[in-house]
Amino acid sequence: MSPATGRIPPDVASLADYERHALQRLDAARVAWLQGGAADGLTVQANQRAWQGLPLQPRVLRPLAHGHTRIERPGLRLPHPIMLAPVAYLRLVHPDGELATAMAAAAQGAGLVLSTQASVPMERVAELVLGEAERGPLWFQLYAMAQREHTLQLVQRAEAAGFEALVLTVDAPVQGARDAERRAGFRLPADVRAVNLQGLALPGMAAADAAAPGLAAGLCGGLLAHAPTWSDIAWLKAHTRLPLWLKGITHPLDAQQAQALGVDGLIVSNHGGRVLDTMPATAALLPAVRQAVGPEWPVLVDGGIRRGTDVLKALALGADAVLVGRPHVHALAVAGALGVAHAIRLLRDEFEIALALTGCATPAEVSSAVLSSAVLTSAERGG
Repeated sequence: MSPATGRIPPDVASLADYERHALQRLDAARVAWLQGGAADGLTVQANQRAWQGLPLQPRVLRPLAHGHTRIERPGLRLPHPIMLAPVAYLRLVHPDGELATAMAAAAQGAGLVLSTQASVPMERVAELVLGEAERGPLWFQLYAMAQREHTLQLVQRAEAAGFEALVLTVDAPVQGARDAERRAGFRLPADVRAVNLQGLALPGMAAADAAAPGLAAGLCGGLLAHAPTWSDIAWLKAHTRLPLWLKGITHPLDAQQAQALGVDGLIVSNHGGRVLDTMPATAALLPAVRQAVGPEWPVLVDGGIRRGTDVLKALALGADAVLVGRPHVHALAVAGALGVAHAIRLLRDEFEIALALTGCATPAEVSSAVLSSAVLTSAERGG
């Protein structure tokens, strides 16, 4: 792996350029970990193509003075609708890992969701950025542990450190079939590990021989014996003072059940195509979820966001904001904190341009009207 230079290459003008440079710097095993998806990678490909396939239909001569990018609604206030999705083990691509990413997010006012499997302690990340006046939200992504007391330990640490919300990932009770990683022989190096999980049992992430005795004949070698259920959501709500979001909701009925349990918001996500292959793209899943929970409940989306026009389209389909995953890792691998900050700025600039060119002065003015009616009909059907 070639080290990041701390300088932005002169030919970087988009997130795709960061991706190109990152793939040249990283070794084959790290590329397989970062770029690969489950099985044949069809959902990975579908995510990005779906946004690209939604044509915009702009209005002209609209009043654009006093425009802004702010998202202002109960439970969600952002300077712009761009957040960084949780990604594990960022020290795989840069020695500063999550610290560099957190600094960049704070500098650009982007919300950050720190992964449970971060390669630096959560307390160090929070201490680094909580004092930054112009930063976006700082949230902690959570996996349910095999034992509730272990989950509670993480929750209490996040609360004490100053994180402002919990994001429980619900779509990965076991890992997906990561063919690309297996072919490349990917293994974590000795100096990179999930430091926040020392001594804790994470369902679905351990080897099958670590399953509970007598359960080897169960699904996935018994690893699902402690997989979370809706009762765990109710328990978690009762044991934290932080807002609770669910990440990985794609079915309207699940969205309504989460809403009924008093969850504070949800993230429409197919885990970047890394868990269950052949799932539909999130752009196709988003409209039905939004319709299921109504217009006021906070909904975010991730998966395949690469352009400011993608951010605009996500808002048009019902999201309040987006999260980007792989792109911020590409930028981190190329130029460290400076690269991540630049990548966020590129995406925000493109979003502002898209707002103006579709006749919208603010995110609140974005509606389905900015999309071609023929394609919108297909998207609303989940096609």
